Amino acid sequence: MSLKKHDFVEIEYTGWLEDGTLFDTTDEKTAKDNNLARENSVFGPVVVCLGEEHILKGMEEKIMESKVPATVKVTLEPEKAFGKKNAKLLKLMPMKIFRKQEIQPFPGLEVNIDNSFGTVRSVSGGRVIVDFNHPLAGRTLRYEAKLTRVVESPLEKARAVFRNELNIKDAELELKENTLLIGEEKFPKEVLDAVKKRVTELIPDIKEVMLKKDFKESKPKTEKKEKSSENKESKPE
Repeated sequence: MSLKKHDFVEIEYTGWLEDGTLFDTTDEKTAKDNNLARENSVFGPVVVCLGEEHILKGMEEKIMESKVPATVKVTLEPEKAFGKKNAKLLKLMPMKIFRKQEIQPFPGLEVNIDNSFGTVRSVSGGRVIVDFNHPLAGRTLRYEAKLTRVVESPLEKARAVFRNELNIKDAELELKENTLLIGEEKFPKEVLDAVKKRVTELIPDIKEVMLKKDFKESKPKTEKKEKSSENKESKPE
C-alpha cells in the first residue's frame, strides 16, 4: 500500500551513530542488550502521522517513498536529522543560576534552564558553559525502520496524536458519535482547544473533542407512528 501525507503508520525502528553505537530503539531486548533500558522506558511499535514531524524529516521522506509492509534503511546527514551544531546555543552562565536551583554543575550534567534543555560542557571560575544544542546535533545517523501497517482506527490515530504532540502515552480516550472524549478532568481549556484543532485536522472521522464529563449522549429519535384510520375516533354526527 502506497503512503501519502497524513497517513498514520505503525513502525518499529533502531538507530545507530556513524561509529555503530546504538542510541535508540523500539525493541526492548535490543535496548536491554545495549544498556538503553531505563526504569520508565516504554518499548514496542509506535504510530506516527506522516508529514507532521512525528519522526525525523529524513526518515519520514524515505518512508513516504515506500509501501507497507516494508523495511526501510536510511543514513541521515545532520541537516535531515538533528541539525548542525549551532555555536550560538553554547551559553556562558553564572554559577548563581544553578545555586538557586540547588544544582551542583559538572561536565556532562543534563539541565533544564527556563524550560530549555542543555548539557553542561565545562565549569570554571564561577562560570558554566551549557550546550543547548540537541545531544545528537552535528551527528550522522543510521536508521532501520520496519513499516508494519497503515492505521485506520480513528481512536488509535487520536492516541498517536496525544503521544507524539502532547507526550501523553496513556491518555484515557473514548470515541462516541464521532466525538473524542477525554477522561482527564483537569485539562486546561487552551490545551483542549489546541488538541481539538489538531485532532480534527488530522483525523476527519473525528468531528468534536471534549471532556468526557461534558458529553451528553444524544437520544435516538423515535418515529411517530401514524394511527390508522380504523383506530381514529370517528366524529359524532
